Amino acid sequence: MGNADRSETAVPSDVPTSARAYGWMLGGKDNYAIDREFILKTVQGFPECVDIARQNRQFLYRLVRYLVEEAGIRQFVDMGCGLPTDDNVHQVAQRLAPDARVVYVDIDPIVLVHGRSLLAQNANTAVIAADMRDQRAVMDDPSFRDLIDWTEPVATLFLSVVHHLPDTGGFGDPRSVLMAVADRAVSGSYVGASQVVCEDGERGRAMSRQISDDGIPWQTRTPAEFDALFPGLEPVEPGLVNLLDWRPDPDQPPLRPAPEELSAYVGATRLNRRLYEYGGLLRKP
Repeated sequence: MGNADRSETAVPSDVPTSARAYGWMLGGKDNYAIDREFILKTVQGFPECVDIARQNRQFLYRLVRYLVEEAGIRQFVDMGCGLPTDDNVHQVAQRLAPDARVVYVDIDPIVLVHGRSLLAQNANTAVIAADMRDQRAVMDDPSFRDLIDWTEPVATLFLSVVHHLPDTGGFGDPRSVLMAVADRAVSGSYVGASQVVCEDGERGRAMSRQISDDGIPWQTRTPAEFDALFPGLEPVEPGLVNLLDWRPDPDQPPLRPAPEELSAYVGATRLNRRLYEYGGLLRKP
């Protein structure tokens, strides 16, 4: 059995997955009751999660636009890409540069089915069935080798997935995952990354325990702990920050409305600013 066959049957529908749960907070429909139950439970203690997911999606648009228009990047790898929705990486990139190439990586079978259907007629975009923690499998995949040219700068994106790479628990060193492509890539390549952080250590640890106990690997870090994951890379202005502060654009395309069940939690980050999505863009010198 090949890697794709193993990956596409690896995630059952009786446990929540981050891709489907995240998609629901963005207004998506491709999820199960277990995913909705997981989010409704999580927001009881951490109501900021709905805002965090939506702010990260808006960050994706600004990040890809910068990489295409200002950094001149024409190839992207989106690790743990999640379910297709509006303004995916390839849609933003190829709208600005039709020759842009995008490789999506995810292990959730629903992501793979929907992604491949959406991209069936797009020769410059592929979806790889792989666990982002297995970077060798990602880079050895034929689709990756077909689309990614190691002689050109490449942008690797880990958007709202770094918290799924805990320091302990048998998942390996998160730095080796986050830096695998960048270490091989040429100078002028980029890593875009974000994750949930908390400036209250006790609350952050409680969040990590709760989500991990529900079956999703998770580590809420402090901003300083996140910063330490990218040795040798140079942050692009304005640096690693609350994503609301990363090149904000009030005129960017709006998101779909949040589901009615979650509407009461929209705006929670205005009340507590110590739990938020943090990250930015880093360049390989």
